[in-house]
Amino acid sequence: MALEGDVLDTLEALGYNGPLLEEDALLKAVEMGPSSSEFTELCVWLSSQIKLLCNLEECINSTTSADDTESFLLEINGFLKEMLCPFSSLLTGDFKERLRKKEDCLKLLLYLSSELQTARILHSKSPPVPKTEGNEEVRQEIRSICATLSVPCPVSGAADAHLFKILEEKVKNITSKVPEKHMGEPLLKLTLTSDHWEKLMAINDALTNEYEVRRRMLIKRLDVTIQSFGWSDKAKIQPFTGISGPV
Repeated sequence: MALEGDVLDTLEALGYNGPLLEEDALLKAVEMGPSSSEFTELCVWLSSQIKLLCNLEECINSTTSADDTESFLLEINGFLKEMLCPFSSLLTGDFKERLRKKEDCLKLLLYLSSELQTARILHSKSPPVPKTEGNEEVRQEIRSICATLSVPCPVSGAADAHLFKILEEKVKNITSKVPEKHMGEPLLKLTLTSDHWEKLMAINDALTNEYEVRRRMLIKRLDVTIQSFGWSDKAKIQPFTGISGPV
């Protein structure tokens, strides 16, 4: 009763209002496992929100017939691997033979619901990212980093704590294999806090704005200088502007 009770409590806290909120219905569904459409739909309900909040690549689709069971188990396997699931019973052995036990199905639901709770909490505490043109440049850099390190990149190109954790582990793994003293000492040895990052962003915005003003001013000066060559002789304006082109 303890495991199914934990699952029911967590689902209720998450706002789930589907048919498996009743204990008898839940027990019947987990006994059937992937053969139960209600069980697979609950897995989809949980995983789809986790995917959105954590920017995951893998996804899970609900089943419509017994023929879909194998593909469902394969998708579950990929999703749990991407999430670095710690439960070996859900990841080891032939994937076709998994989720045959009621306990494993309950364990899967409890794991997914707990991860969704965590993802919601972390997302609520994360500062909102303003939608600016600069974000596209950041997303492109993230895609380049993921491609270089052979790490799956979120479809949106956005980064979060989960992605940075994977990137950090990948970099540590690579740097551990390089010869001693191959890499120099880092210029910055301190760990920046969120307050530090906010101040750096403010400084970066100020410098970017100043650079933009200076750039426009220089372009305007150059444009005026080019036009001045034609002031003394109107006949030369057309040929000269044709060569220089608009600035």
